[in-house]
Amino acid sequence: MSDDAHELDTVPDATVTDDLYANPGLAEHHWRPTDVDPKMEKRAERQVATLFGLSTICTILFVVSYFTVDKTDTFAGLGAQNLTLGLTLAGALLFIGIGVIQWARKLMADLEIVESRHPASSSEADRAATLESLDQGIAESGIGRRPLVRNSLLGAVGLVGVTAVVPLWDLGPTNAKVTKEQPYPGAGLENTIWAPGMRVVRDVVGTPIRPGDLQIGDLVNAEPEGLFNGGPDGEPLEGVALQVGKSKGAVVVVRMEPEEIIPGKGRENWSVDGIICYSKICTHVGCPISLYERTTHHLLCPCHQSTFDLADSARVVFGPAARPLPQLPLQVDADGYLVAQRDFDEPVGPSFWERG
Repeated sequence: MSDDAHELDTVPDATVTDDLYANPGLAEHHWRPTDVDPKMEKRAERQVATLFGLSTICTILFVVSYFTVDKTDTFAGLGAQNLTLGLTLAGALLFIGIGVIQWARKLMADLEIVESRHPASSSEADRAATLESLDQGIAESGIGRRPLVRNSLLGAVGLVGVTAVVPLWDLGPTNAKVTKEQPYPGAGLENTIWAPGMRVVRDVVGTPIRPGDLQIGDLVNAEPEGLFNGGPDGEPLEGVALQVGKSKGAVVVVRMEPEEIIPGKGRENWSVDGIICYSKICTHVGCPISLYERTTHHLLCPCHQSTFDLADSARVVFGPAARPLPQLPLQVDADGYLVAQRDFDEPVGPSFWERG
C-alpha cells in the first residue's frame, strides 16, 4: 500500500470532503425530452394543467352528486350517493396527485446534486445556504414562470376543500319550523317529534303508559307515540324521519315519591304523581343512558360516567356533562295515559351549539 493511500485511510470521517472524489460514481446524465424540446415542454405543461382541470371537474361533480343523487337510491347493492361521492372525491385527489408527479418528472429542474455529510447541528452558513437552496428550488420548480400550471393547481387544490364543507349541509336547518325540504316531524336542531298531547309509549313495543303501570323506583325507556304513527297518513315513520325522531325523542320515565322531587322554577306541574320524564340523550356527547340507582335517583351515562340527579331537575352531580338533561313536561289525557304537555323547552343532546 502506498503512503498516499495509507494517509487517505487514516483521515477522520468528519474531514472527508467532496474534493477527495473527482467522480462520485454518478452515471452519465441524460437530458429529458422536455429539457431540450420546447414543444415537448409545452405539451407536458398542458398535460399537467389538464390533470388539475380534471380534478376540478371531479370536485364539481361531487357537489352536484350530493344535491342530485337521492340518499335512498342504490347501485349494485351500494348506496348510490355514497358511491358517487366516493368516486368523485377519489378522482379529485387522484388527478391532483398525478398532476404533481408529472410536473415533477417532466417540468421541474433536472439537476443532480452531491453533498458531503455534516454535523447534525447546522451552522449559520448552512442555514443560510438551505434558505438559498429553498429559494432556488422554488425558482427551479417553474411555478413562477408557468402560470397555466400554477393557476390550475391552485384552482384544483382550493376547490377540493369544498368536498369537506358541502357535507355539513346534512346538519340540517337550525330553525324549529318543518321546511318543505324536510317535511317530517321534528326536523331541525331546536325541536323534536314531541307535541302537545302526544302519548308516552314504551320503547320497541309502542304501548301507552298509565300512571298505575309504574311502581316506585321503576324506570321505563320510552318513545313518543308519533314514531309509530307520526307519518303524514298516520303510518309509522321510516328511514331518515324515523332515525331523526328516535335520536332526539327517546326519553326515560321514572317514578319516585312525589315529596322527593325538587322541581325547577316553573316546573312545579311537570310531573304526575311522582312520575317524571327526561331526555335519554346525554348532554355530553349524546350517548343513550338508562343506568338508574333508585335509592339516590342518580342516572349514570355508561360512556363517560356523567351522573344526573333525576329528583333535582336532572342536575349534573358528576362527570363531564355541562348541563342537566332536558325535562319533558307530563300530564294525563282523557283516557288516563301519560302524554306530553308540549315539546322540550331546549334542544336535546350534546352541547354543540349555543342555547340562549
